[in-house]
Amino acid sequence: MHKINKEIIANLMGVLLLFNGGFMLLSSLVSLVTKDGVTVEITSSAFLILFLGLFIMLLSRNHTKQIQKREGYIIVSFGWVLMSLSGMLPYIFSGVIPDVSSAFFETMSGYTTTGSSILTDIESVPKGILFWRSTTHWIGGMGIIVLAIAILPLLGIGGMQLFTAEAPGPSSDKLHPRITDTAKRLWFIYVGFTLAETLLLSVAGMSFFDAINHAMSTVSTGGFSTKNSSVAYWNDTPVIQYIITFFMLIAGTNFVLSYFAFTGKIQKILRDQEFKFFIKFIAVVTLLVTVILYSTVDITKSSFEHPQVLGIFESSFRHAFFQIVAVITTTGFVSADFTSWTPFLTILFFGLMFMGGSAGSTSGGIKGVRHLLMIKSGFLEFKRALHPNAIIQPRYNNSILKEEVIHNIYAFFILYMLSFIIGALIFSFLGLDFESAIGVAASSLGNVGPALGSYGPAFSYSDLPLLGKWWASFLMLLGRLELFTVLILFTPFFWKKH
Repeated sequence: MHKINKEIIANLMGVLLLFNGGFMLLSSLVSLVTKDGVTVEITSSAFLILFLGLFIMLLSRNHTKQIQKREGYIIVSFGWVLMSLSGMLPYIFSGVIPDVSSAFFETMSGYTTTGSSILTDIESVPKGILFWRSTTHWIGGMGIIVLAIAILPLLGIGGMQLFTAEAPGPSSDKLHPRITDTAKRLWFIYVGFTLAETLLLSVAGMSFFDAINHAMSTVSTGGFSTKNSSVAYWNDTPVIQYIITFFMLIAGTNFVLSYFAFTGKIQKILRDQEFKFFIKFIAVVTLLVTVILYSTVDITKSSFEHPQVLGIFESSFRHAFFQIVAVITTTGFVSADFTSWTPFLTILFFGLMFMGGSAGSTSGGIKGVRHLLMIKSGFLEFKRALHPNAIIQPRYNNSILKEEVIHNIYAFFILYMLSFIIGALIFSFLGLDFESAIGVAASSLGNVGPALGSYGPAFSYSDLPLLGKWWASFLMLLGRLELFTVLILFTPFFWKKH
């Protein structure tokens, strides 16, 4: 096995820092325009990061331009940690989150698009910082690494190795044979959706500042809001919640399908098995939850809203639809405290935290395609039991699946559930009660945001113990990079020289 190319890793870390510093300057501009009093702090954070990035790039400028798989895994995992370490400087310099553990938690929650927050009074936070907080979502959503792939060829580096480490999983759909063009097309769609949602939310009654922040949080399936009560702040404006729900659905769907939609290949979307499974599942669960809410819950109490003109049924449907899509797509916005509805619904929403959106989307979680293929494989085992000599092969979108894909999915699922169990055990060891421990573990690993118990939709994560914040941050990273990318770094054979 080749020697790890440390210079190329260092060089790309420098590139990532330049990206971070550049985006941070945008936030300092917002701070300057809104006169929020922290322009100097954000600008100095940005220049410090830009200087550090430039310095690292200069030190490693004589690197050989070749990335192998091992470098790919290191760059993606360490890249995310470096982004979070550098991205927390505005919080610390401005004094909004002076404590390093809390600042790192908030920043990692941003980049991994989890949306868990330790802030208790979001509305008192300076606008430049709030904009930076939403920007961390937006950068992390598509993956800063994918953005780097569009730039890498300018540095003379092929980015395929990074792409496989950034988005491991069963989806191998390519929009274009060259990975750089794929990244550019994805970013073009991503920016387009962000602008479209900003415009629609502004028209619907949000201020421009709130609209752009919520658009960045929605398209990245992140969940940071500019209001203490999240989207429940606009409960008296149903159209805002329907717009956000629509964009959460789009963001939770494979971005390749959005590309097909723009190029007129609608049949490809309608034939996609994961998309059909995703939409049908949401429809069935929404119907179930709407009926339960309408018949047994006083929705106006849990959603802090006045009875709507359209009546209790519309309100029940809207909150059911909004919260189900928010949890399944792992966006984590809150329109009502779903843990206060009924015990059955609390357990149902806990289960939805393990669902995840589609492969190739900005969602976290296990992903719909893995669930679908595990169900299909399970049914095939029944057939094999009846017809032991028959050759029965699993199919997906009219293609026969290779055995290793199924093995990979099973391995992923086992590792995911083990990570959840160990995660919950450690949270309980740190003093969390049963409901809170399993809730925070599932929410952090699935990049969902709101959890259960003391960390449910109506609460922040400010009371999480110090070590709990670092552990939750690790689980967020683990879930965001789909386990293998991070866990492989802990195996002895990864570092062995052959």
